[in-house]
Amino acid sequence: MKINHRVTRLVASSTLAITSRAKELKAEGYDVVNFAGGEPDFDTPQDIKDAAIKAIEQGFTKYTPSIGAVDLREAIADKLKKDNDLEYSPAHIAVSCGAKHSLFNTIFVLADEGDEVLIPAPYWVSYPEMVKLAGAEPRFIQTSEASNFKITAKQLEESITSQTKILILNSPSNPTGMVYTRQELEAIAQVVVNNNIFVISDEIYEKLLYETDEYTSIASLGKDIYNQTITINGMSKAYAMTGWRIGYCAGPQEIMGYIKKVQDHSTSNPSSISQKAALQALKSSSESTVSMCAEFKNRRDLLMAGLDPIPEINYIKPLGAFYLFCDISPLGDSLPIAKKILDEKHVAVIPGDGFGAPGFARLSFATSVDRINEGTRRLAQFVKELKSR
Repeated sequence: MKINHRVTRLVASSTLAITSRAKELKAEGYDVVNFAGGEPDFDTPQDIKDAAIKAIEQGFTKYTPSIGAVDLREAIADKLKKDNDLEYSPAHIAVSCGAKHSLFNTIFVLADEGDEVLIPAPYWVSYPEMVKLAGAEPRFIQTSEASNFKITAKQLEESITSQTKILILNSPSNPTGMVYTRQELEAIAQVVVNNNIFVISDEIYEKLLYETDEYTSIASLGKDIYNQTITINGMSKAYAMTGWRIGYCAGPQEIMGYIKKVQDHSTSNPSSISQKAALQALKSSSESTVSMCAEFKNRRDLLMAGLDPIPEINYIKPLGAFYLFCDISPLGDSLPIAKKILDEKHVAVIPGDGFGAPGFARLSFATSVDRINEGTRRLAQFVKELKSR
């Protein structure tokens, strides 16, 4: 059977493989501690759910413009101005079926055969696969614990070639939880502008910050970088709305026009009902988001405290998102170790291989205090038993 060659290049998601196995074990009756989750375990706030119910009752169940209803795009523009110091009109914004969809559409529009897309490693597992689907080539900029898993402007400059089209920047980062400072972004922005490439700035975790309230969007750092940046965000993480599938991108109007064409001929509009829920989320109080963030910080600290007595598992304190990225290389290769931890102790962690970081594992603290305590207890037991073999 002949299959599209771009599809045959794709690598299966290691995140989904582990979570699938964890679900199988749970279905078989095992008590599984899930550190693999990539979504808040909180329920969507009631006022957002009420807005969706009202939309259904009022018959708001038809097509909207393919890139989202105008009132939602206006609300997103207001949010970007208030939170990120970014001036956009609704014509500069496209609403899609989740931030992942927005990322794919943007990469698909900007990247072409022969282009290279720079991706700092560790990276979210889907970035390189999206680049491959667009026909372009992912190129990785390696980071380490010594640099807090962040690229420098010098590294970026040295990585750019005549084929470079895009830099993908993710802050706060999945999987590392690292956050770029304004000063770091200013230096990176200067390199981007000087080399006339695009930045796709994935800001989906911007509301989950633990050591500061200050967040900098790279597009806010000047007119030139503004014109070369596509900002990606969505409702999933900040409002516990993963299943509602609403994301958005903002950038030059010409690029948004091409994204509209892609959506016109693929998904059309995101769910009309979810759009009304998103509109309410953007207009509502930030109280639920602030409360959720505070709880995530408590859980982060608890998870770190539970791992600190295990010298074979090391980490850098995450400043955002809800992941602890751990060096587990003293235990062995991360993929088989993650499988052993799941099969023997029924604790699900995501091996770093899929993030471009063999020897590491991602642990999500988007789970309850009881589960964190139990999970770290089992991990300590696993390491003790492994050392005695």
